[in-house]
Order: sequence, then C-alpha cells, then structure tokens
Amino acid sequence: MGEKILKEIYESLYRGDQVALASIVKNKGSSPGKKGAMMAVWQDGRIFGTVGGGRVEYEIKQKALACIEAEEDGEFLFQLNEHGNLDMQCGGETKVYIKVFKPSPRLLIIGGGHIGVELFKLGKVLDFYTVIFEDREEFADEKRFEGADEIIIGKYAENLSKYPINENTYIVIVTRGHSCDTEALREVVNRKAKYIGMIGSKKKTEYVMKSLINEGISKEELKKVYAPIGLNISSGDPNEIAFGIMSEILLLKNKGSLEHMKDVRKVSF
Repeated sequence: MGEKILKEIYESLYRGDQVALASIVKNKGSSPGKKGAMMAVWQDGRIFGTVGGGRVEYEIKQKALACIEAEEDGEFLFQLNEHGNLDMQCGGETKVYIKVFKPSPRLLIIGGGHIGVELFKLGKVLDFYTVIFEDREEFADEKRFEGADEIIIGKYAENLSKYPINENTYIVIVTRGHSCDTEALREVVNRKAKYIGMIGSKKKTEYVMKSLINEGISKEELKKVYAPIGLNISSGDPNEIAFGIMSEILLLKNKGSLEHMKDVRKVSF
C-alpha cells in the first residue's frame, strides 16, 4: 500500500497538485492505527490509504487539509482517552506527522527560438519545472534544451489541449509568428494558468486580440494576458528580453512590488 500511496503523490505532483502525506510516527497504548500507517490527503478532500479509520482518521484528515491550506508541515498528538477531545476511550495516544508536498512552479515555454532558449536557462536556475513546446523538430533538440523536464514536439493547439494546466502553471508564448501565437493563446486563455504572457509589438498584440474576440473569446479573459510581455528593463537582446519576462513572472508569483529595496526597507544612517 505504501508504494501505491507514494505513486499517487508523485502523479499528483506531476499534474501540479498539492497533496499531504499523514504518517503515524508513534503509538502509545491502544489505538486504531498502527505505527507507519500512511494516508494521502488532497485539497478537495479525497484520501488514499488509511491511518486507522473512524474519528481519528477524520481528525487527521482535517489537520492535513489545514496544513495544505497553510502550506506547512505539522506534527499532532491525539489522545484517545478521557483527557482528549475526541470522545474516545481506547486509552492510547497517536502521534502523526503531516508532510505537505508542493509541486515546483511549472513554466511552459511555447516556442523554441532564441528567447525560448534564454527563458529555459533562467527557468532552470530559478527551479521551475520547464516544458518546451515546439512544432519544428530542429528547434526542439535535446542538446538545445539540455536538462529540460519535458520537450513536446508537434502542433501547439493539439499538445496544449492535452497538457495539465492549473494555478501553478506559468505560460510564455514566444513562437515564430503571430499565427502560431494565436493558435497557442486560443488554447490556453480559458485555462487556469497563474500567468499567460505573449511576446510581440503593440500592433501585433492588438491584431491577435481582436482576432480572438471575433472568434468569441471574451475580452475580459484576454485582458488577463500579459502582452506585450515582460517588464520594461531590457535592451532588446534575447537574454535581456527573457530576463524581463521572468522578472514579470516572479513579480506575480511572489506577490512582489515594482519598488527598489532601498525604498522598501528605508535604511537610515
């Protein structure tokens, strides 16, 4: 059972979902669960495995959900006697450790050109799970993107439609032209990504947005897209454009502000 629980956790992390693992680390006296028993708990309340069932398991599940919400691990002691608050008379104690597994932020780079390569390098340094989408095999070479977590070759819309996207996903559209950009944006704009950015000039951005509005995509959804993309800090070189894009992503991810730290901390001397 333990192997199956760990496999479920691994698959959840791949999908970008948080999950908690509750393990009984100590038992004293009589209690429903055995030492070493494990149970995985998801944010939606789903569980896999067991730590003894009944009232104790319910309370452990609630603690696990609270840990997921706070994104913090925790250790909890449950008294199963008249001194506890579970209305149980087993006469023992159960100590549980809850570990919260958080997936790495996922960076989807749509386009394997010069800027895509520079974004990939920065994404790896910043510990993002990096995924490259390309429709040209020569631009999706493993040597070009050495160390990428995934390289997906083929039609953008088709591959993006099958790929899991959630609030831990950051999408950057940097393909070779407006038609491919439009194809990619059309597919992801209504998904639940934390960030969607598209490269291009003001004129190109307006053209793509108006085209999608004419197709029936809501203006409100398109307004959430960061386009033209990035912070206004680069010279125009691919590496600096990529740096501006990743800076914008970090600004959103870390709930930062566009201020100098010397103004935030206000050091006096």
